[in-house]
Amino acid sequence: MELSHESRGDVRILRVGEAKLTYPVLAAFFGEVRGLVEAGTRKLVIDLGAVGYIDSASIGCLMDIHRLLAEHGGAVHLCSLQPRVETMLSMTGVHRIVSVHKSCADAVAALGERGDA
Repeated sequence: MELSHESRGDVRILRVGEAKLTYPVLAAFFGEVRGLVEAGTRKLVIDLGAVGYIDSASIGCLMDIHRLLAEHGGAVHLCSLQPRVETMLSMTGVHRIVSVHKSCADAVAALGERGDA
């Protein structure tokens, strides 16, 4: 699984470099997120700009990530969605639970580099 991450203040950005975020790679994806949370990340932005397709298991995984961060007093925001991914999240109602932003800069600003998630 191709993932990279960087910090902007107290916000961690996780970039997914896969064209498809589907069941076969979700264990590695969730494991990376769990590791970040266990290391203290509470404000997470997931950049899905490279992802052109997600499946139902991916949607479940994103909700698991939302719950994991909420349990630790944090929040996850998504950014840079391709139209097909944005449609899937909208059709399933995920966009009402997890904040979605056009750019990573917008997501980082929404989480703030300080203050409440």
